[in-house]
Order: sequence, then C-alpha cells, then structure tokens
Amino acid sequence: MKYGYYPGCSLHSTGAEYDVSFREACERLGVEIEEIKDWVCCGTSPAHSSSPLLATALPIKNLSLAEEQGLTEVTAPCAACFSRLKAAVHDIREVEGAKEKVDKIIGYAYKDEIKVRNPLDIFLNDVGTDKISRKASRDMSALKVVCYYGCLITRPPEIAEFDICEYPMSMDKILSALGIKTLDWSYKTDCCGMSFALTRTDIVVKLTHDILEEAKAVGAEAVSVACPLCHANLDTRQAEIEKKYKTKYGLPIFYFTQLMGLAFGASPEKLALNKHLVDPMGLLEQKQII
Repeated sequence: MKYGYYPGCSLHSTGAEYDVSFREACERLGVEIEEIKDWVCCGTSPAHSSSPLLATALPIKNLSLAEEQGLTEVTAPCAACFSRLKAAVHDIREVEGAKEKVDKIIGYAYKDEIKVRNPLDIFLNDVGTDKISRKASRDMSALKVVCYYGCLITRPPEIAEFDICEYPMSMDKILSALGIKTLDWSYKTDCCGMSFALTRTDIVVKLTHDILEEAKAVGAEAVSVACPLCHANLDTRQAEIEKKYKTKYGLPIFYFTQLMGLAFGASPEKLALNKHLVDPMGLLEQKQII
C-alpha cells in the first residue's frame, strides 16, 4: 500500500502533532506514504471565497505534481485540504472549460488519474479493522470518547464521496477496533466555526461551546478529531469557553491518529501530546493507558 501524502500547510505548522501521529500510524500498519514534492498551499477558504479558478488551480497543481511522481492515490489528512482537492477534481470534470483553463495556468495537461483519499478511508477500508486490532498493544478499553468529524470531511456528499454524510462511522469503527469506547452523540458533523476563529471569535466560541456541552452530556472523557481547524478551536478555546459559560470541561482533544499511536505503543512524546493546551496526560494516567 503506497499513497502520495499531501500534508498541507497546517500539518507542517500548527497541526504538526497530526503529521507525526499520522506517520506513526502508517509506519505501524505498513502503509507507505510519499510526500508530494514541492507541494503548494491548496488555497483553502481564502482562495475559495475570492477566485473559483484559483481555488481549482491550486489543488490540481498539487495533484499534477503527484501524477508526475508516478503516484495514483493521494491522501490529505487535513479536512480543508481533502475538501479542496476533492472539489477541484469535481470542478474540472463538471464545470465547462475549467480543465482547459487550469491546465494553462499550471502549465501541465493534468491526466485526472489521481484518486484522493481520506486517511480514515484508507485505514478502515484498505488496512481493515482486523489488522488495526491485532497491532494494538495497549489496553484502551477504559477510555470513552466521542468522534467529531466536523463539517467538511463528508460534505457535500457528491463531492466528498466519503462515509455517511450526516452520521459517519469510519472513525468510530477504527477506534472501536482499538478497544476504545465510542459514544453516540448528535454533534458528529456540526461546524465548530472553522476559519472564523480570528475574524468572528464570538461565533466560534458559541459553536464550540455547543459541541463540548454535548460531548460532556453523553459522558465523553475526550474528543477525537480528524481536522486541524477543529482541533485548534476545541483545544485552544476551551479555557475561554469555560470562563464565559462558567463551566468546566477539561476534555482533551485528540487527533484520531494520536489515539491509534497510543494503542500501538508509541510514547506520548513521539505523538506530540505535549503540544495540546488541554493536557491529556492526567486522563491517560487515570485510565492506566500510560
């Protein structure tokens, strides 16, 4: 199993713990990844909101680089990157004249032979829960989490082509294979506010409060995510939210790949758990995971 790896800007900066834990999970499971050489930013929301052509050209530039490397499948862990790559592929296929314009901009006749995959899809459907379960060496059964997918990974369904749009289960199945107790809840795909974190903090605080409140209500001890923006909002805003709403959550926010790494026996240091603002170490010690 070999996949092109598009880390995007977040996984090389603020979401570095997602990068290191994803690489660790891949290594433990025998999944070979090859980072796309000379990749560029996917454009994310700024490009999408300012220029439809730019929002298509930037992701296709990255896929063309993967194509030139001889890769046939590309995985993008960041939810925003995954969304933009998938949307760009959809646009060059469905929007009249889009491919010709993009090819001219990037200086390459893209063959459209790359399949864009989410890591959850690869771990669940290519690796499989049986192998994931066999690789687990730590007892994770005392940990209760809710799986938070966010609003981008499965939407819009005709573009994402991934999992069940309103009630996805891929992350739940992977974590359950590790022995983790995953809880049912109604906020799996609600938006956390995403990139409004700096421009409309009030919106992010309200939406993130609702997510944490529901997680706490169903008995979760932690939240598992698959998006750097979701992680940032839920982790970095938690103290601010607690102060505003006069409550206490103390819910660690894990990337699902960090939980995989822990189950496979990797150290907290190797998984960059020290980067989190809501310290997860107390919970992990209490549950005798570390």
